[in-house]
Amino acid sequence: MTGLAPRIDSLSAPATGPASAACPAGDVARGIMRLFARNNIWCVSEMALRNGRRADLMGIDAKGLVVIVEIKVARGDLLGDAKWPDYLDYCDRFFWGVPPGLDRTPLESEGYRPDCCGVIVADAYDGEIVRPAPLAPLAAARRKVQVEALARVAMRRHTALIDPDCGTVLTGA
Repeated sequence: MTGLAPRIDSLSAPATGPASAACPAGDVARGIMRLFARNNIWCVSEMALRNGRRADLMGIDAKGLVVIVEIKVARGDLLGDAKWPDYLDYCDRFFWGVPPGLDRTPLESEGYRPDCCGVIVADAYDGEIVRPAPLAPLAAARRKVQVEALARVAMRRHTALIDPDCGTVLTGA
């Protein structure tokens, strides 16, 4: 994921203040998705994993690698999240996604494994990778399962956008 298009503004400036109520999780997701789209990474939101967890954003880059982003917009939510390591077995790269106003210092501590987790700062309009996520390659069989699951979810969601009644026709509901 090196060579991602850079942002030239204040998103990467160190953040120490409280998170802004003007930047909810949906806005952070939108900015990250814009950053990813510019770099040929396509993702879906709220992707269910086989372990019962749900990734905020999960996508595939141009090389077929799986990326997961866990979004946090409040310090308490970040500090109270003990489930995030459960995502690491389902992606080749893992990022934290945070708004510009959130204090990112906890993400530098060993408990948040900066050696294997990247950080993206984003608002509703764009995002910037402030710490790249190192590659931790999935086994080929696991990657195949993840890519197929992502494809099926994306196709199902796309079909529902085109024909909201399609699900009821197919299931007889």
